[in-house]
Amino acid sequence: MSFIKDNLPMLSEIGQCIAEHFGKNCEVVIHDLTGSYDHTIVAIWNGHVTGREIGGSGTNTGLEILRGSAEAKDTYNYINTTPDGRILRSSSKYFKDENGQVVGSLCINMDITNIVRLQSELQELAEPEQAEPASREVFTSNVDELLDSMICEAVSQTGKTVSELDKDEKVAIVHSLDKKGAFLIKKAAERIADYLGISRFTVYNYLNECHGEH
Repeated sequence: MSFIKDNLPMLSEIGQCIAEHFGKNCEVVIHDLTGSYDHTIVAIWNGHVTGREIGGSGTNTGLEILRGSAEAKDTYNYINTTPDGRILRSSSKYFKDENGQVVGSLCINMDITNIVRLQSELQELAEPEQAEPASREVFTSNVDELLDSMICEAVSQTGKTVSELDKDEKVAIVHSLDKKGAFLIKKAAERIADYLGISRFTVYNYLNECHGEH
């Protein structure tokens, strides 16, 4: 049995209710996390907010949760940004099976870019205390773009170009991507190997080093 598939009609009614209540700037997404991460989106309303559609993939946060690197904790009213710089106020509700395994989620992404812009203009008259920004979540239209974004970010954190990286730094990058769930994506090893200029066999050796295997 699949919780998401079995309850999709009810979840869809809830998703549509939220989307219609808050209007066209409110995206609502239902993810089924029991199958391939390439196609987690089973229902979506106002997908233009992040440029996604049914059959699309989840975000990097979902990968970390499936990998076990992050806790599947319901989180409400946190701030995200889209690749084109629009600001979102987001909430995520996770669903678990009887064994406590995460099987799906319902996510809300409200585009508040114009509201924030107005707030900034009003700040000259009144300067309220601003909340700390939440960690960045990556929204892409497909899982390949998500993986590319994760690889680029991992390399950029070293402060070097790919050609300047030594072995230890490449091992650290592979370890970081593994912790973030990158290897749950199909053919991730090949894509990472191409980007780092190493062989797929070397990537797997680096993974073994990360896991303490010999």
